[in-house]
Amino acid sequence: MTTVVISFLFFLGVFVLIGVSSARACKNTTDDYLLAGRNVPPWLAALSAVATNNSGFMFIGQIAYTYRVGIESVWMMIGWVMGDLVAWWLVHPRVRRESENMEVATVPALIGTTKQGEKRIIIILGGLMTFVLLGVYAAAQLKAGSTALQTLFGWQPQIGAIIGAVIVVLYCFSGGIRASIWTDAAQSFVMIIAMATLLIAASFEVGLPADVWMNLESQDPELVRWFPSDLKFGFAMYLLGMTFGGFGAIGQPHILVRFMAIRSIDEIQRAKWIYFLWFIPFFIASIAVGLYARAYMPDLLSIPLTEGMTATQATELAMPEMARRLLPDVLVGLTLAGLFSATMSTADSQILVCSGAITQDINPNWKGSYVASKLATLAVTALALSVALFAGQGVFSLVLIAWSALGAGLGPPLLLRLFGVQLSSLTITLMMTAGVGTVIAWNTIGYDGDVFKLLPGMAASFLMWPIGRILERLIPQV
Repeated sequence: MTTVVISFLFFLGVFVLIGVSSARACKNTTDDYLLAGRNVPPWLAALSAVATNNSGFMFIGQIAYTYRVGIESVWMMIGWVMGDLVAWWLVHPRVRRESENMEVATVPALIGTTKQGEKRIIIILGGLMTFVLLGVYAAAQLKAGSTALQTLFGWQPQIGAIIGAVIVVLYCFSGGIRASIWTDAAQSFVMIIAMATLLIAASFEVGLPADVWMNLESQDPELVRWFPSDLKFGFAMYLLGMTFGGFGAIGQPHILVRFMAIRSIDEIQRAKWIYFLWFIPFFIASIAVGLYARAYMPDLLSIPLTEGMTATQATELAMPEMARRLLPDVLVGLTLAGLFSATMSTADSQILVCSGAITQDINPNWKGSYVASKLATLAVTALALSVALFAGQGVFSLVLIAWSALGAGLGPPLLLRLFGVQLSSLTITLMMTAGVGTVIAWNTIGYDGDVFKLLPGMAASFLMWPIGRILERLIPQV
């Protein structure tokens, strides 16, 4: 165990050092703090987007989901990749162009700013939505990191969350978004290496994929069923829901900010291919690790470590527990350091976006204040840490709720805005509130396993577009 701790601390120190070293390139301006001066190379932006999009979600959540449901989780990957590809085609290049044309650094400001001027109520509403939902999202990352430390070292989860919050502040204060992007790029390599190492080690214990298949079938035939059973709205709607899940990237400020920061719009296409060359293998690997984990550790829900936990919480320990059982101590330390620092770097970028929401959107009097941006970072970190310490939901649940609410609330009005559709403040407000409200309602009534919540959320948001137009005629001054 001593070797694991030393290895973990060493590699974690290396990742933190990469982020802190970005201070050499940073300038003490708000634009540099939030957008790295719009000078990020395409390969760096692409690798950063992969790591930011997939750290706690893949390392903890997707593996756990696959452990529970089996091979059918492949449909989440297929739908998610298709939806994400459409987002790259329709939205990301336009975000880069329009954000520079309008001289804005946040998604709410991009939605609420046109050549005709600003819609302050929309920018404030979008800023508040970003602050709350991304704060919850960042808290999920802190929970993911603390989960790993709890598994390997027996530490209380509060300790891991607090360590993570300290690292987040170090990243932010050292180089802002640049620190996050640099560490993301390094971690994208470690994430792939960690997955490959786990799969190779597991194959020596469990065997080839055919052996895994037979193992899972003997445990429960449902684990090798390709299609989910008892879907209330049919498989086509299930897959469409997953596709909208991937398309929900159009409403994620912490991802879109990387495309605002890329060097030029012409380099978006190059970044896209780099992104998918990493994203697809990583998604496949996370599903494979989940299947191997179920085959190798069918007892996960009954070991002392998971005593008293729900199935969701227990299975979120699958990856770190598998690493502990299979890998040499040095590699366990590397894997856990990569996982922990990846989740912290994602939390860092989300907290930076929340800081921008406070200083750029909610209170623009602080727009040019570098000090105010850093104070806002401290405040948001404290909020995210509080949620991580006291929220009862698992990492996967927190991430999917926040992702869906942002995608449904910000995505549709942003898409219409980027395609030149004129929207009133009333219409945008209706779209935002209907999208978020429907996501929460759909999740509450329990249909999320049949159709992913982002599909009805986005549908409700787009439905408010013609309704808003009708109301504009009835209330001409709005």
